[in-house]
Amino acid sequence: MDKRDEQFWDKIARKYAASPVGDEAGFDRTLARTLALFPPHARVLELGCGTGTAALRLAEGVDTYLATDISANMISIADEKLETARQNGFNGPLSFRQATLDTVSNESARYNAVIGFNYLHLAGDLPTALDHIRSLLLPGGLFISKTPCIGDMNPLIRLVIPLMRLVGKAPSVTTFSTESLLVSLKQAGFEVIANELHGSKKSDRRPFIAARAPSGD
Repeated sequence: MDKRDEQFWDKIARKYAASPVGDEAGFDRTLARTLALFPPHARVLELGCGTGTAALRLAEGVDTYLATDISANMISIADEKLETARQNGFNGPLSFRQATLDTVSNESARYNAVIGFNYLHLAGDLPTALDHIRSLLLPGGLFISKTPCIGDMNPLIRLVIPLMRLVGKAPSVTTFSTESLLVSLKQAGFEVIANELHGSKKSDRRPFIAARAPSGD
């Protein structure tokens, strides 16, 4: 992501925070499935956490949970939500921090699970992003993703997105299909252990994918 992406997400952060979850039932299925995949005493990293909606529901059952986002404004809203949640009894080991995948992959911390919801299509070059994610995982750790596969969508969308980006109405977006994403994961050394659709509509093009890093890394 470049500086324009950071500025785009900063600009829309409050509007984004005010928007309801589009498919509440599908979102609930995704969170339940994710929790079921966490190992005991998990150390979790979330990439592209936005305003922390998922993190606040996933963090109570783990040992540590670091949620990151490129946007300082998104993180500010997430911190506000966390403060309110703590006042209401939330005691999960959750922290929010402005950071990118490049930033955290250069740090020494390693995780049992890395999560990216609605993230991979925004992460730039896919093979590079997957290599960085793998480097963040402990041996046998899980990468859990649910992201739009634009290559499976109406071709007009692929034409419209670059035009919207030119006028500041869209961030950088990488196009791939579900099939090509699965191939890229395998090429990055992951073993895909789940490939599911959790959306309530037949038009859902956001596969939930869980992929395991090699146990010998």
